[in-house]
Amino acid sequence: MSFKVTFIGAGSIGFTRGLLRDLLAVAEFKSIRVAFTDINERNLEMVRELCQRDIKENGLDIQIEASTDRRQALKDANYIFNVVRIGGLEAFESDIEIPLKYGVDQCVGDTLCAGGIMYGQRGIAEMLLICEDIREVSDPECLLLNYANPMAMITWACNKYGGVKTVGLCHGVQGGHKQIADVFELEKDEVDIICAGINHQTWYISIQHNGDDLTGKVLDAFENHSEFKDTEKVRIDMIRRFGYYSTESNGHLSEYLPWYRKRSEEIKDWIDLGTWINGETGGYLRVCTEGRHWFETDFPNWLKDPALEYKEENRSEEHGSYILEGLETGRVYRGHFNMVNDGIITNLPNDAIIEAPGYVDRNGINMPVVGELPMGPAAVCNVSVSVQRLAVEGAVHGDDMLLRQAFMMDPLVGAVCNPPEIWQMVDEMLVSQQEWLPQFKEAIESARNRMESGDLLPTKEYQGAARVKTKTVEEMQENRDEANRNAGEADKAKERPAKQK
Repeated sequence: MSFKVTFIGAGSIGFTRGLLRDLLAVAEFKSIRVAFTDINERNLEMVRELCQRDIKENGLDIQIEASTDRRQALKDANYIFNVVRIGGLEAFESDIEIPLKYGVDQCVGDTLCAGGIMYGQRGIAEMLLICEDIREVSDPECLLLNYANPMAMITWACNKYGGVKTVGLCHGVQGGHKQIADVFELEKDEVDIICAGINHQTWYISIQHNGDDLTGKVLDAFENHSEFKDTEKVRIDMIRRFGYYSTESNGHLSEYLPWYRKRSEEIKDWIDLGTWINGETGGYLRVCTEGRHWFETDFPNWLKDPALEYKEENRSEEHGSYILEGLETGRVYRGHFNMVNDGIITNLPNDAIIEAPGYVDRNGINMPVVGELPMGPAAVCNVSVSVQRLAVEGAVHGDDMLLRQAFMMDPLVGAVCNPPEIWQMVDEMLVSQQEWLPQFKEAIESARNRMESGDLLPTKEYQGAARVKTKTVEEMQENRDEANRNAGEADKAKERPAKQK
């Protein structure tokens, strides 16, 4: 088989190298075309060199087409993997640090809350330009597979305004599925699930083993698990209050809701610092920063390490390669995908991006009707969908009033801040991130004038309730294997050290 796959944001080592390994482990894909593009020429070349070495060591005759010219990389592409982080770590840092001044303490800040909303403003502005290039130079039937956060917002904008068929992909369902199997002391493939909702707020509404319904037994199982009873306190409390386990990690979930990070003195009651994803303040920013510094410094040694082996048993659980395999070979793949709802979940809005079970074969990606979510989980999702819709429309139209309303409606921001504080926080974030927000030119000028007026609300010198120091390269050298895993994995919470209270 011969088709072209393009990676946008290919300088992201974690996703790019792993997804390429997954693709080239498919026997029929040994002669596909592969293109990489990124705005960072140095990172692009490092990842290209490393991946080209992997290809050579696996005996394949594929030459990666790498270019900072996006249109050149997208030309004639049949499939496009989007793994960009618009604004890079610089903008990401302001997503975390500015809200902290107003008392908004985020663990991740890439999906909802203040950081996720602003990440969406940057991402959507650029994705609409990317979609324009795709429409003009890629294959007319191309499929965009979006791994970039905020998943729902980006996928929503690309489908509604970008004119490109887009499916959003995430590994959250697989991770939670494994945890559920663990608490019942079963293997993952022994546990049948139905999981549905929206990305990062997807709910295991049915859990079965050999016909035995385990759904109502999940709370007791998690409360009595030796590790999860301490590391998943928010998720366990949500089972108590809403009846179902949610896909997303303790730290992620805690910042999508109004209850668990609203008071700084209570945050540590709900988290665990054994690993960042359990709730550490700015945890994802820290591990991404460490991973980038490590890869850039240690890159020569990566070329000396053994190449990745392109074998079926080495494929990750990321959906991307399996979707392409189903579409191209007809082999059926079942997974959970982010698509326009259109009646799949009947008590969520039709225009929202939902995450639900689907299957892929030569006929395409097919999403059966789930029906109604339980009322409580649906209510939680609908609040987030309202924030997403406001944020998407604000980003597309450069409407800062809609952006401010998204902040107002966000559960955690609204729980912590009053309206004047929210208005000022948005002003500060717009000015800080202006180079990535061309659609807000006039609003940014007005915001700058207000910020320079001196008539400002007081803010806090606040580092967060659970901050961990970013490691230096020298400190990371003490455990090179751990540093390599952090830099090289798309799922940066895959390896979890022993819990620490």
